[in-house]
Amino acid sequence: MENNQQGKSPFAWVALIIMTLATGTFGILFYNQKQETESKEVSIVQKAKELAFTQTKLDSVSRSLDIKIAEVQQLGGNVEELMKVKAKLEADKVALRKNAKFEVGKYTAKIKEYEQFLADKDVEIAKLKEENGLLSVENQSLASENTNLKTEKETLTQTKMQLTDSVTAYSSKNRELSQKVAIGAALKAENIKVLAVSPKGKVRTDDTYRSKRVDKLKLQFTLPPNPLTETNEKEIYVRVLDPEGAVITDEAMGSGKFNWQGQDMMFTTKDRVAYQNTNQTVEMMYDNPQRLRPGKYNVEVYSEGFRIGSSQFTIK
Repeated sequence: MENNQQGKSPFAWVALIIMTLATGTFGILFYNQKQETESKEVSIVQKAKELAFTQTKLDSVSRSLDIKIAEVQQLGGNVEELMKVKAKLEADKVALRKNAKFEVGKYTAKIKEYEQFLADKDVEIAKLKEENGLLSVENQSLASENTNLKTEKETLTQTKMQLTDSVTAYSSKNRELSQKVAIGAALKAENIKVLAVSPKGKVRTDDTYRSKRVDKLKLQFTLPPNPLTETNEKEIYVRVLDPEGAVITDEAMGSGKFNWQGQDMMFTTKDRVAYQNTNQTVEMMYDNPQRLRPGKYNVEVYSEGFRIGSSQFTIK
């Protein structure tokens, strides 16, 4: 019996060693898993803090916009631009709540744009307040003169005319200010180039071309980003004017009329462009069915009621 116990002893030691190694291995795996879980918890908490901070900033900008809208309405100004920005902000807030993959950098950039817009609007409101203050002072002065000159019909009539002229002048200034605000949201065409495409398809970029080598005109320009402009489909009209100022048109090539500032104008060609607010490049082609005469040609680009750019090229 004693010999049997001595024979089994080495196996017992081996089993003990294996159990010790297994316990150590499981301990290391458990520690690593715990570290990974704690790291994920910290990341989730940080993400939640960033999301809450961003939501708070957007709410703050929203309240500031409401204050600006109320101020401009009280001053008799145009709030259309402010309402557009307000709608865009509310859409961003909804998207933030629904976005499972929240990117703090993207919303930080949006918030900076909104804050810059509010700062610019403060300047415009200050000017509007100043103009309304001047109008109020002028009206008070004219009212006092009317009271003192009631017995003199001729003088009273003249004073009323002065008052009417004054109100008309300041109303015109207010309209001009509203127009400037609308212009701020308009598209702009930059780096406009008029290229010539030869009958063989070769593109020339010299701004001066020989008439016989111009089979098509290729207009190329960029649309810079503008946070006030809606990202949707824009209809863009192009007018090519010959050296005498006549618009080059051909209905078979898509030419026609469009309304600009209340009047019908002929255009050479048009296209619909999906505006992406990303400094995108736009190219428009016009098949030239007639030989262009020598001279300097002007090119005008229009969209949404504004002339958004112009350029020139020369035919030898």
